[in-house]
Amino acid sequence: MDPEQVGVYKQVFLVVGTAVNMLPLAFHMSAYYFLPRERNKQPQTVLNIMLVLTLVGALACAALYFFPQILTAVFYKPELVQYSHLIGVTILLWIVGAFLESVPIANEEIRLATVVIISTQATRAIVFVTAAAVYGTVRSLIYAAIIHGTIQTVVLVWYLQSRFPGFWHSFDGAMLRRQLSYAVPLGAAAVLYTLQSDLHNYFVSNRFAPAMFAVYSFGTLQLPLMGLLQEATNAVLITKVSLLQQQNKTREIIFLTARAARKLAAVYFAIYALLMVVGPEFIRFLFTNRYAASWPIFAVNLTMLPASIFLLDPIFRAHSEERFFLLRLRIAIILLQALILFFWTLPLGLVGVICVVIATNITERVITSVHFGRLLGVTWQDWFLMRDVGKLAVAGLIGALACAALRFFLAGAAPFIILSACGTLFAVVYLVSIHFLRILTHDEYEQIREALGRYLPPSLRYRLD
Repeated sequence: MDPEQVGVYKQVFLVVGTAVNMLPLAFHMSAYYFLPRERNKQPQTVLNIMLVLTLVGALACAALYFFPQILTAVFYKPELVQYSHLIGVTILLWIVGAFLESVPIANEEIRLATVVIISTQATRAIVFVTAAAVYGTVRSLIYAAIIHGTIQTVVLVWYLQSRFPGFWHSFDGAMLRRQLSYAVPLGAAAVLYTLQSDLHNYFVSNRFAPAMFAVYSFGTLQLPLMGLLQEATNAVLITKVSLLQQQNKTREIIFLTARAARKLAAVYFAIYALLMVVGPEFIRFLFTNRYAASWPIFAVNLTMLPASIFLLDPIFRAHSEERFFLLRLRIAIILLQALILFFWTLPLGLVGVICVVIATNITERVITSVHFGRLLGVTWQDWFLMRDVGKLAVAGLIGALACAALRFFLAGAAPFIILSACGTLFAVVYLVSIHFLRILTHDEYEQIREALGRYLPPSLRYRLD
């Protein structure tokens, strides 16, 4: 696909992603609150969610079918209009099917949820790669999205029927009102977060040609495994933090959040440090030299990785009385971001736009962290909980310096060679640094020994012990 078609493809799925994240008002997230707390109302809870998701998706589908000119007003060129009906069907299926990734977690089936999430991502990748390899058109990729959404929706219906038999006949209007009362303020904040995350893409799409948007979208690439790790950790924490808050175990919430941050930092800091060294080769290897200009944008966008180790959404959702705080904060942040981008998208250029986005996102995270830190009673004496996070940052820096030296000697080599060599060196240096900085606990060493022991021959297993 040429850059112009890649830009159109990115615009199609920008619309789909925004609609899926915004239109349901995160109503499916009410399952995290009500399923573990009100087990006698579980069938009613899931039915209400399915009804709301289906209704919202159907309305979006109808709107794009009857009023395709909506897309003309948003983008630089009107190429998307010819796909409007297919985009509508995709939105409907993806809105409903997305519930499959959250309902097993809300139902406290963590292992099954892990399998479901990984399988969903794998299936999506297979369907999309097949469509791209065989046909290589925007239309074929939309059809792939429809196929994936259909599969996901069918599996969701099977799961709900197996876990909540007869839920189709369990409508409860009073329960629906309670779910709406809980979900709408929180969902409004989630909508604002999505708007805040996607707004810059619409400004760039509106002011620049699709080929330029392709360059920008590859620069703002979200690393799939990082997103998957964060979503899985976040989903598990939502249920646990909700129960701890119900039991008034504030200190346990602090410890749980710190442990999650430590584990995420072990991965996020490593990926951030490595990509800041070999990022140009990473972009060229994935998207060819045509998109080398995406690297400066990607470098700025990577800053969100280390800034994302603290998962605040579970705390936010567990304290429903605080739901209007984040709502007000995000309104202010979005208005500021929109004002800047409305007047200065073209003068700022692509790199300037992403700098505005990252700055506003980090500002929100800092304000939210301080607010909920005070709410939970976090004090300066709790700094010891972050000792290992600091050590992990040092380990990442040591690994990055080693890779920078190797990259200097490999200058001019193919991107794959540089990525392979630097990735291997970084892994070795990073793991050795973790060992000498004494980051791992005794229990974690034992878990590693046990895991390695399953695959080593008896003689090596004995030495490991």
